Amino acid sequence: MAEHQFHLQAHWPGLRNDVGHIETGQLQTKVSIPPDMDGPGVGTNPDEMLLGAAATCYIITLAAMMERSKLEKADLRMDSVGIVDVTKGIITYKKIIHRPVIVLNTNATDEDSDLALKLAKKAETSCMISRALKGNVEIELEVSILKN
Repeated sequence: MAEHQFHLQAHWPGLRNDVGHIETGQLQTKVSIPPDMDGPGVGTNPDEMLLGAAATCYIITLAAMMERSKLEKADLRMDSVGIVDVTKGIITYKKIIHRPVIVLNTNATDEDSDLALKLAKKAETSCMISRALKGNVEIELEVSILKN
């Protein structure tokens, strides 16, 4: 069994509304609480990083599945939204909505479109971040398939 380890170093010099710093691999950034949660809004924050991890894992997984299936595409892009609920002072990461847009070549068949939709759904359950979040954060897909 192969194992991969990922390392992150964090430094937080002050209290709640201070600014910290994280470093992992190629990512080096300041971190703080976002302004809409009464923080300074410097750098990124855990909510954005969780959304980024889920979105990039999903889109890379989808691209890999399309490649293995030999499904050619003209483009692949996505918007994602993270929804955080604050009820009675309890902050809960409630839902992530991925809106992938798969642009197929003009000569794509109906079967290609069906395969693209099937792979888009399968990628969500195959991505390791989606699997890690399962049972805690709902993940919703709104897939669009277009022809170039």
